[in-house]
Amino acid sequence: MTTLQWILIIYLSTINLFAFTLMGIDKEKARRGAWRIPEKHLFLSVILGGSIGGILGMQFFRHKTKHWYFKYGFPLIFLLQVGLGLFLYGR
Repeated sequence: MTTLQWILIIYLSTINLFAFTLMGIDKEKARRGAWRIPEKHLFLSVILGGSIGGILGMQFFRHKTKHWYFKYGFPLIFLLQVGLGLFLYGR
């Protein structure tokens, strides 16, 4: 593996763990009625490459599953990222 591939693996692992953790933190804050993480921050973590972590966090914590823009938005972002990855890999 090249250095660039290792950097990509480390980045994607980190951003997915971050997105997963954000979903858990926001769920806990919702339970306590505390200050919440803005939805745009949750989406940003997914757009920046954390789509798998965001989807898994949404399911694991049962958080934001009733909001259509999360329920369909996170998987759509994932599919777009996979498509982009395949496109770039094929070049």
